[in-house]
Amino acid sequence: MEAALVERAGIPFKAIPAAGLHGVGLARLPGNLLAMARGTLAARRILAEFRPDVLFFTGGYVAGPIALAGRGIPSLLYVPDIEPGLALKTLARFATRITVTAEESRLYFAGHSNIVVSGYPVRPDVAAWKRPQARKSLGLKNKLPTLLVFGGSKGARSINMAVLEHLEELLEDSEIIHISGELDWPAVQEKTSQLNAEQAKRYHAHPYLHDNMGAALAAADLVICRAGASILGEFPHFELPAVLVPYPHAWRYQKVNAEYLAKRNAAIILEDSKLKSGLALLVEKLLETPEKLEAMRAAMGSLKQPKAAASIAHELQALAGEAHG
Repeated sequence: MEAALVERAGIPFKAIPAAGLHGVGLARLPGNLLAMARGTLAARRILAEFRPDVLFFTGGYVAGPIALAGRGIPSLLYVPDIEPGLALKTLARFATRITVTAEESRLYFAGHSNIVVSGYPVRPDVAAWKRPQARKSLGLKNKLPTLLVFGGSKGARSINMAVLEHLEELLEDSEIIHISGELDWPAVQEKTSQLNAEQAKRYHAHPYLHDNMGAALAAADLVICRAGASILGEFPHFELPAVLVPYPHAWRYQKVNAEYLAKRNAAIILEDSKLKSGLALLVEKLLETPEKLEAMRAAMGSLKQPKAAASIAHELQALAGEAHG
């Protein structure tokens, strides 16, 4: 997926062999170690050809071979989640400087003195959307509040199923933008066919939004989604109150991200196991209490850091400059 996204942005892309080492089991470990060794050799060839002034890491095990091969080259590590994953903690040992989304992340790098709080960078094509333009592009015409539901590039089955189960009920109080992902799109289409004409007007379903994701964020009054790192930048930018459902079958990064926003009264956490029983009631209460939504909107907006990308770019340029004396 990364290759397609990078090439879509018009940036040259080169892949290297890599594999995870944490929690893979003894049977897979030798093969994964071999992949990492091959990746380190491939990384050395790329670095010798490209001769970079500075390296930039955002995590993932694929960064390991580059970090090993590039020791001695100044490097910047960016930590998107509040709590860094194992790969980022490992990469921090090689990093010249670290940029983090929030002040709280400093706690995870107690031995590193060169840390800058940059905020989470929001893509310009996402950030540029304004509410009137966004509503028009998505065909929103109703005066009811707009509820945005999404679960990432592949969707989130438990969120999708909970929304579909209570769809008629939710449509009584809101207009809905539902980005389901490809896997559950057939179920969404089947449910759409069962709606009456008035309900269908208020239900805007998509398997995925590429160029219009910023429009969905700008148009919404409330969002229901997982708690990946992007919520720390995109929701504050659009001052968008959130019901966050951290993914339960992974390490705690999403839970920590969600707690960061919830502790600041910008979001409410709903456990995945309570989606079907609690989602409709929670949304109904929020939409019927505009003063609560407005307080959440203000709290979310207070976390906005509009110069995050520029801050990270500045640190990269500074490190490149230091490399040249």
